[in-house]
Amino acid sequence: MTDTDRLHGIHHVTAVASDPAGNVAFYTDVLGLRMVKRTVNFDDVTTYHLYYGDTTGTPGTAMTFFPFGETRQGRVGKGMASATAFRAPEGSLAYWQERLQESDADVTEPVERFGETVLPFRDPDGQPLELVFGDDPHDDGAVEAWGDGPVPAEHALRGFAGVTLLPTDPDATADVLATMGYEATDTVGDRTRYEVPDRAGVVDVLDRPDAPAARPGAGTVHHVAFRTPDSESELAWREALLDAGQRVTEQKDRQYFQSIYFREPGGILFEIATEGPGFTADESVAELGSELKLPPWLEDDRERIEAGLQPLDHDSTEPVTDGGVAGDGSGDTDADDGQPGGR
Repeated sequence: MTDTDRLHGIHHVTAVASDPAGNVAFYTDVLGLRMVKRTVNFDDVTTYHLYYGDTTGTPGTAMTFFPFGETRQGRVGKGMASATAFRAPEGSLAYWQERLQESDADVTEPVERFGETVLPFRDPDGQPLELVFGDDPHDDGAVEAWGDGPVPAEHALRGFAGVTLLPTDPDATADVLATMGYEATDTVGDRTRYEVPDRAGVVDVLDRPDAPAARPGAGTVHHVAFRTPDSESELAWREALLDAGQRVTEQKDRQYFQSIYFREPGGILFEIATEGPGFTADESVAELGSELKLPPWLEDDRERIEAGLQPLDHDSTEPVTDGGVAGDGSGDTDADDGQPGGR
């Protein structure tokens, strides 16, 4: 089995938020994730690009945000990812119910889905999130749950369990997922589960023809990124997707990974990202997320850029001492989604 027969699961999910400081507070103080990188939206340097994950931002753990400040409220609907799920340890349901109910999260009752307990909730921007309880059957030990945050290690989140997509054309989306190596493994009601054998991070596809159309904005997912090991395999995937009729961008350098992007026929923006060089390319493990990092082509303009960003007013990014490996990122295509493009 080669690296172009199937992708390696989810790399990261990038979403839109409003208040940057509030975003940091929720994802670090409440969810207990580590801020592993703070930079800017390369297409709109007045906006942060914030990354949260495990100790080093291992691929498959990072939720990233463009917090645009006073931006319009989005609406989850057809043509968009409709939920992002994190994996939580078995036996942590009561802990997380209490923790989320004491926060600004909108929490609903747990449900059973494909034999697992799922706790749905929304962040303060209305971003649909889920916690899936139980061990990952494909855990390879790469994820190092953030143990120096406010959540005790025995309850700390362990990367993505998966994403849910709400496409305009579920059959067309299924065809693209098949090209990417995903196989349908189960269907319950209007939800079909797709998995890459022996890889973590499921993709659920909803068939809801009566759902409203998506409206990008705060509280919605911008794009979903999938993993491939290196630049060579990524370029091979680009050729395979082009051959399958997809419009795919050229390979783009995102500092911490290489990326290609395409909008699948169901309307959802997909990215394929390499696993390296990772977040430690410009910061040590101990210093990850502790200061604003800019790519070389923006460094000469640092003073003006920093002056245009609002303070995060938060101390969850103070340096620590720990170790591990890293990698994550995000990007955009030329598609008009109602928000400034992000990279």
